[in-house]
Amino acid sequence: MEVAVTAGHDKGPDMRVTVAGVELRSPVIAASGTFGYGVEFEEIVALGKIGAFVTKGLSREPMAGNPAPRVIETAAGMMNAIGLQNMGVRAFVEEKLPKLRAIPGAVVIANVFGYTMDDCAEVIEVLNDAEGVAMYELNASCPNTAHGGMSFGVDPDALYWLSKRCREVADKAGRPLMVKLSPNVTDIGLMAKVSADAGVGAVSLVNTFVSLSIDVETRRPRIANVTGGLSGPAIKPIAVRMVHEVAKAVSIPIVGMGGITKAEDAVEFMLAGATAVQVGTASYADPRAVENIASGLKKWCAGHQVSEVRSLTRGLRV
Repeated sequence: MEVAVTAGHDKGPDMRVTVAGVELRSPVIAASGTFGYGVEFEEIVALGKIGAFVTKGLSREPMAGNPAPRVIETAAGMMNAIGLQNMGVRAFVEEKLPKLRAIPGAVVIANVFGYTMDDCAEVIEVLNDAEGVAMYELNASCPNTAHGGMSFGVDPDALYWLSKRCREVADKAGRPLMVKLSPNVTDIGLMAKVSADAGVGAVSLVNTFVSLSIDVETRRPRIANVTGGLSGPAIKPIAVRMVHEVAKAVSIPIVGMGGITKAEDAVEFMLAGATAVQVGTASYADPRAVENIASGLKKWCAGHQVSEVRSLTRGLRV
């Protein structure tokens, strides 16, 4: 297994956590889709000081994404329908990954997706042949075009076989697979268990909630795609509840996300059951949000006599 190597931690709380065998210097990770390919933030954020960052979703072929408008602000967050725009996995390996390998201490998690199991497997196969990736995050919210368009992430049987197939491919390179779960289900614990039964190393949640916003003057959707994914502070209480439900269903590491804007939000997710957290929408408002939250979490632990941040995980008292 390819494991991220971290330097010894400095004085103060021990902020190291381990997700699926990969040790991170901090539990705070930059989420997929909000951090580009990482290199775009190199001069703004110290990539070697945060836990890790997740790349923009990578597909077998380049994708242009959805037409504009595809991002709008909401009362407590944002909606987007970017459409998984990306340069394609092969261009990423050739153009971006070499630059990422040159950044000291950067831990790269590659987000992968596809519209069939073969698509997803091929993306991982391409990445398997490249150096510099610590882990894969499988976006299970894409519609399975081979079977009527239903999302992998809402069908337990489809999710099991997708997770198993991709985990087996990732195993060839000794890299762990983390499955990013869809929140648009009635039983998130079941979906996590299905992934765990398929042998994956971790799950991450939640992805965005399917939403609709209408311009009352024109009576038309405010997003060209009609619906979009809701993220930001508005979804945090629901996301925390879902992490708690997943923590009761599986024993593998959980990476929580959804509306995290400050250190206390990260603590809340960890107490609910998360080993680590991802910060997404906050990066649009403040490009240094991930680094600031990581620093804030360390200060919070010091101020609350928490000597090891990992001790917060599953610390909820009911």
